[in-house]
This record gives sequence, C-alpha cells and structure tokens, in this order.
Amino acid sequence: MRVDGPHQELTYAIIGCAMRVHNALGPGLKEIHYHRALSTELEKARLTYEEEKPVHIEINGSFAGLLYIDHLVEDQVIVEEKALSHLLTDEEAAQVITYLAATGRRVGLLVNFGRSRLGYRRILPPKKLDEWQDRIRRYLWNPPRP
Repeated sequence: MRVDGPHQELTYAIIGCAMRVHNALGPGLKEIHYHRALSTELEKARLTYEEEKPVHIEINGSFAGLLYIDHLVEDQVIVEEKALSHLLTDEEAAQVITYLAATGRRVGLLVNFGRSRLGYRRILPPKKLDEWQDRIRRYLWNPPRP
C-alpha cells in the first residue's frame, strides 16, 4: 500500500497498531481502554511515544491553557483517540488540526475505536492557519488558580 505525505511509513505503522487493538477489543469500551491498549501496541512495534503530552499554549504572549495530546509518536505524529458510536466528523478533525497548528507538527491521526470497523483519518495542517487561536480555547485545560 502506498501512502503519500509526511511521515507516511510512521502513520502506516500507527494505523496498523490501532487495527490490532480494534481487532482484539472490538467496539463498546471506554476510550481509556483503547488508549492503554494502543500504548502497548506502540511498544510492541518499537515506536517511541508520549502519552497525554501536555502542550503549553500562549496567545498574544499570555498563558491560555494546556492541550493534552493522547499520543505523540516518535515526536512527529499526533494521535487523537476516540470511542464514538458515530462516524468521525469535521469537528473531531478540527481538534487534530488545532493540535497541529499549536505544535507545528506536520501530520495527525484521528482514530475512532467505537464502531464495528476502525475509523481513522490522516490529517495534515491546512495551508492557512490564521484562525487556529480562535478555535483552540475549546480544547484547552486551564489549571485552577491558587
């Protein structure tokens, strides 16, 4: 199978790991179960990753909050996992696009374990990213102030 774009072999390997997880667990579990199983499969594939990677976001020089990336694989590919009963929507894809814009990464994978067939989308950042700061606030976590 030929895949074009940045980090093509790496994204192909990650999708393979996700397929093994889905084949083993099937749909119907909570996202955390797929997240843990994907970590195990990434280890088996000898891929390095960070789980729940915090990304400090500043807007106009002020701290705006933190993003948490489900998996950052090989410090290159953002992986966002879902366990949704519906097909992936543009809203879920927008989350990954926002993460790409905020981190400068070149490719993301949106993976849905919640249906009878594994759903996944390979996502590249759009050429124009001017409005990402307007959309990012919905994905930020702000720690409570002391």
